[in-house]
Amino acid sequence: MATHAMVDIETLGTKMNSVVLTVGGCKFNPFSMDEPYDFFLMKLDVDQQIDKGRLVDEKTLEWWGRQDADIQEEAFGLDNRIDVYEFCKTFNKWLVGVDIKWAQGPRFDYGILESLYDSFDHHINWAYWQEADSRTIFNLMPGDPRKDAQGNQTGHHDALADAIVQAIAVQKSFDHFKVVSN
Repeated sequence: MATHAMVDIETLGTKMNSVVLTVGGCKFNPFSMDEPYDFFLMKLDVDQQIDKGRLVDEKTLEWWGRQDADIQEEAFGLDNRIDVYEFCKTFNKWLVGVDIKWAQGPRFDYGILESLYDSFDHHINWAYWQEADSRTIFNLMPGDPRKDAQGNQTGHHDALADAIVQAIAVQKSFDHFKVVSN
């Protein structure tokens, strides 16, 4: 069975050295319609990142201020924040055995994560050639497969919920194009 992972992050900016609020992910087999599994959600320590010089963009803060209260709480709530070093170790371990690492624009998600790891002098355990872009596949579809995949998932900009929807949408896209495993 192929093991792929979908990752989504929420940040306080769009630059590579922006503060990361949350990281969510799930593992899935893109060659089947089996449910995603092995869910991952971590809320990172914001102050620790700011102390390392990571950035907070004022326009992004304003944008977050216009989101639903539950989405704001998920992103900004102080409960269950984790030390960034602990996050790096845990995330690296979670990615062990994953063949392909997906994101909705890996230059954003994995680029910012690489910068975060660099800020904390921590090694990454993925290579650029393992990153895959779901946005490219979705743009080839006759309609946005995330709309059908949304189902009971609530809201956007919830890292875990978005990762699950995107993983299911990749499965639907593979099925649509009749992509089979080697």
